[in-house]
Amino acid sequence: MNEKRKVYIFSILLALAVGGLSALLTRGSMNLYEDIKAPPLAPPGILFPIVWTILYILMGISAAMVYNDRAASENEKKSALYTYAASLIFNFAWSIIFFNMRAFLFAFLWLLILLFLIIRTIMKYHAISPLAAYLQIPYAVWVTFAGYLNFAIWVLNK
Repeated sequence: MNEKRKVYIFSILLALAVGGLSALLTRGSMNLYEDIKAPPLAPPGILFPIVWTILYILMGISAAMVYNDRAASENEKKSALYTYAASLIFNFAWSIIFFNMRAFLFAFLWLLILLFLIIRTIMKYHAISPLAAYLQIPYAVWVTFAGYLNFAIWVLNK
């Protein structure tokens, strides 16, 4: 197996592992939708793992594209990938804050930082590989939608 392919596999598995570990740590709190008032447009709970799996795969692919890019400088790639790593950490922690702690306002503020990191990742990726940046757009859109849901849940369940 060539080196580029290994990077893709590792990168996708890393993103999926972050999401999987977060889901594992919050699995006992996922019945949240049964306990709270949900806002309009709140999708059924079954949709979340499907969407997140697709997003983590896209995140892994785009990170591998940046890592494997030969035209970009090592500093550009490191900066972009560190920003992405920070977004993964914030992504991981958000579920715990929202589902386990039920700290809805704090989770919303945390999500705003996550969205900022995703946008920064897109910008840094775009300078290296526009396609890698475009693969992050669904992630930004979904997190924006999650922000709406998070804020509305906080408002409806004060």
